[in-house]
Amino acid sequence: MPALVMLAVGLWGLDRGGMWRDEAVSFQVGRRTVPQIWLLLHDVDAVHGLYYFLVHAVLCVHPGEVVLRLPSVCAAAVTAALVAALGARLLRPRVGLWAGLLYAVAPMAGHYAQEGRSYALVAAGATGATLLFVRAVQGGSRAGSWAAYGAVLGLTCWLHEFAVLLLCAHAGSLALARVGVPPRERSRAWGRVWRGWGRAAGAVLVSLVPMVLVSRGQAAQVAWLHRPTAATAEGLVRGFLGPSWAVCGVCLLLVLAGLAGPAGVVGRGEITLAGVALPLTVVPPAVLMLASQASPLFVDRYVLYALSGAPLLVAAGAERVAGTVGRPHDDGRPGSRPLPRPRTVSRSPLVTLTGVLAIALAFLHQLPVLRADRDPAARADDLGAVSRAVARGLAPGDGVLFLPAHMRNVALTYPGPFRGARDVALAEGAAGSGTLYGRQAGARQVRRRMEGLDRVWVVADPDLLTGRRLPRDRTGRAELAVLRRDFTGQEVVLRGGTAVRLYVRNPVKSPSAPASPPRAPLSGPPRPARS
Repeated sequence: MPALVMLAVGLWGLDRGGMWRDEAVSFQVGRRTVPQIWLLLHDVDAVHGLYYFLVHAVLCVHPGEVVLRLPSVCAAAVTAALVAALGARLLRPRVGLWAGLLYAVAPMAGHYAQEGRSYALVAAGATGATLLFVRAVQGGSRAGSWAAYGAVLGLTCWLHEFAVLLLCAHAGSLALARVGVPPRERSRAWGRVWRGWGRAAGAVLVSLVPMVLVSRGQAAQVAWLHRPTAATAEGLVRGFLGPSWAVCGVCLLLVLAGLAGPAGVVGRGEITLAGVALPLTVVPPAVLMLASQASPLFVDRYVLYALSGAPLLVAAGAERVAGTVGRPHDDGRPGSRPLPRPRTVSRSPLVTLTGVLAIALAFLHQLPVLRADRDPAARADDLGAVSRAVARGLAPGDGVLFLPAHMRNVALTYPGPFRGARDVALAEGAAGSGTLYGRQAGARQVRRRMEGLDRVWVVADPDLLTGRRLPRDRTGRAELAVLRRDFTGQEVVLRGGTAVRLYVRNPVKSPSAPASPPRAPLSGPPRPARS
């Protein structure tokens, strides 16, 4: 049921009619050949390399934005099912049901389920690795179990290297479960567990060495990030527990109730739901935030996989409130260990149904947030709207300038409206040059090219057109200088945070025409000239 609900939420409004800049990169890179993608990874985006090859295979079926997002939708549905499986294994089936449904209706999960990026797939891999981790610990640390765990986590880290922080969360779960174990038992049974986990973790880290070495040389790509603050942490809490304080407050109280229950964080020899879910939710974001105080690296989507732990904590708290929290008993499943039964166990389906109805109410309360998220304006920009604005006026032979160069992403993703136009500053195409947006021509060459143009369309950052900010490169500054000197700009059209403006060449005055005498102003001081 959680998988089906997540699938329905993910498919709802999947065709937004426009991609934003990161999705557009996935789309235009995925349509390149395998050698061209490999060439690109030597320059940028090595951390997304495996995902780009996956997207390439998907887009070979049909190159469209809906198809681009389908892997994320399916991955989110798998994640909801895995969250449910964790709750059922660690506590009770209905806790798993509640946790899986809570994940499915979370706006943060729904947001990234509809993005053509790797984060939903990373969340599925991390949650699957966590389930394999629990099975390996409960099953006596068989070598095959740890091998499967290491393989899944290693593949997940190759989808995004920050998934490696999951190792810190799992180490925390082992440490919490070990608390209260007598020294003699600790040295025997838990020695095998730590050795099995340590070998798997070591294999994951060794496999990541090539990516780390390459991605360190591409660190300039995240130079735009800032140090996380208390507001950043608050936003992440609301993303995990609910965007409104009504839902977030109730969920936080349930989390505290679950942590205070008899099946709390400390396992005393047995791994518990809270002992797994709390480190999963807290440790990866906390480690990345602390590391980002020295070198900013934190974005909430980088730790989306930590969201999987929050519904488990909320569901465990709901079970505690219902008066049925206890340590799981032997239900005959392979790998489970007999434990004392809870003191009170309510098997009434009304309790389960009450929890499902409460989740449905939370979904209805958050429905406006989910509906607004289907609007392309909810993303940082809307390149589809930009391309449509250009298509309404661009004529064959017109020039096009992109300020800064990464705005060329519009033409690479939606090339139709730009056919027949002249990309004034392009020296070498994106695919052939092994870059995301192509190589820019020099400032002198751009000036020479603009001399033969009467109409130039500019797709730009609005701050550059208004003069609030200057281009960082010489080519961009040369483009703006020629536009202001030789062209007159028409009305600016803003689409999704991007400005589109037509510039028309100023008429050349005839040298034989007599100069008009200056006209005195009707009244008042002279007006300053417009820039």
